[in-house]
Amino acid sequence: MGLISWLENNLLDCPYKKYFNVDCMGCGMQRSFVALLKGNFADSFYYYPALLPMLFMFLYLILHIAFKFKNGAKWLMYIFIFNMATVVVSYVIKLFL
Repeated sequence: MGLISWLENNLLDCPYKKYFNVDCMGCGMQRSFVALLKGNFADSFYYYPALLPMLFMFLYLILHIAFKFKNGAKWLMYIFIFNMATVVVSYVIKLFL
């Protein structure tokens, strides 16, 4: 039993969806991450479009902390704004479709 199958079998339930029957802004992130680990980029994007930009943001943050990029904080702010816009837009689309 590998890591990916263990993750698939132990996904956490969303309490917001469980009690209110409505997706939250993070619903789909776990499935998206598992799909990404499997190499299914299209499925990963379908489940949670903001996952790849978020992973890029965290990678850039680690690199900025390690190498102190000149305008790194400004770029992190722009990437964060893009990520939040992606989360909100994908959530609104998910609610109405």
